[in-house]
Amino acid sequence: MFSSFFSTAPPTDPQAPNFHSVSSKLKPTELFGELKPKDTELLCTTSGFVTETQIFYITTPDGKSIMCQLIHSSVGLWYPTIQFTCKIYDSKTQRLTWKSIHVTNFTSAPPGLDRRSCKADEFSFTYKSKSDSDYPESYTVQANPAPDVQIFLEVTRPASVSGWKVGSGDEGGYSQFGPDPSHPEGYVVHRFWPLIKASGHVVLSGQATPVEGQGMFVHAIQGMRPNLVAASWNFGNFQSSELGGVSAIQMEFTTIDAYGMKGAGSGGVTVNVGSLVVGNKLVAVTAETKYPGETNNADAPVKSRVAHLSPVLDAETGYQKPCELLFEWAGPSLLADRPGVYKASIKADVGDVAQPKGLIEKVDVLAEIPKVLKMAVNYVAGTKPYIYQWMNPAKLAINEPGSDAPVEANGYMYIEATFIS
Repeated sequence: MFSSFFSTAPPTDPQAPNFHSVSSKLKPTELFGELKPKDTELLCTTSGFVTETQIFYITTPDGKSIMCQLIHSSVGLWYPTIQFTCKIYDSKTQRLTWKSIHVTNFTSAPPGLDRRSCKADEFSFTYKSKSDSDYPESYTVQANPAPDVQIFLEVTRPASVSGWKVGSGDEGGYSQFGPDPSHPEGYVVHRFWPLIKASGHVVLSGQATPVEGQGMFVHAIQGMRPNLVAASWNFGNFQSSELGGVSAIQMEFTTIDAYGMKGAGSGGVTVNVGSLVVGNKLVAVTAETKYPGETNNADAPVKSRVAHLSPVLDAETGYQKPCELLFEWAGPSLLADRPGVYKASIKADVGDVAQPKGLIEKVDVLAEIPKVLKMAVNYVAGTKPYIYQWMNPAKLAINEPGSDAPVEANGYMYIEATFIS
């Protein structure tokens, strides 16, 4: 399966679809796929072009953000590149700590553990399960990426908030590239824990700070060169302790022109997946696939969208940077006692170029990725991928089934907007 990552053989019909979205064949009631143990096992393949990541995002009630990430990159001809990155940001003081290191002596499935755990000299993710518990799954995250940075976190998944992927079974979560989805040229897959509880501490320059908060966990794999997967990405992570615990997450990518409904040249397909947690319960999984030329249907029973509003040219990056971003969710209720559709929305004000609001940083992607990966990707001259990262206080408006009046939750919204081409 997925053996032909580098295939260039044209389809029999050049107008045949050569991209198959994760949600394109699913009914609204089929979007939720519960995670199985193997879904969060590390693949850590050494063949083909595969980039795999596991990321923990933690938000504290006073506006701090802690991100811990494993990146396992295989480029086929060289030994895999394995990185640990962390970003610690205080939205009130604007203090940012960012570390990215190549790790040594990496192993998945350390002695006595399965492939949901991994360790290296510089960090470890240790998975534990405890059935029949209010928190049946957890990770211990420990890292010492630099002499002046130490991280220790216990993150747990509440039993009432299932992990999810879009669609069930072994194919759940996958968007496939190429004319034949049974033998794709590449793929993208995402699996989520949409709400986790976190406690622990971080030590920066000898000063320890306790951490208590909530967040999310994602395990994602790209089974092809990243510059062939998408022209752009959007990501939103809203967390609030109000209403008993609220989470609204969303991931979106838009394919390059080469992959679309009518073969090469018909791309620009936008794939969006997300979920809503309200009252410490997973209430909806959302997904939408939008093809070029389609108009938005405001009355659609299921939607999951990001809109860039009031874009302005950023001379530093050369991209049209949004001044606001609108995130919308709508999907069938997963609660037996609340039938109907859950809806939610956030409009995030991130300011203009001269006066940004909540801008953490603009990441020059080519300056951050490993040299060997950069060579293999072989970006065309002039391409300059950038990631905008913001974190701001935000208000999520939630429309629950059977209620005309929205309820609101105040929290913090972490946003990424990635421009590749």
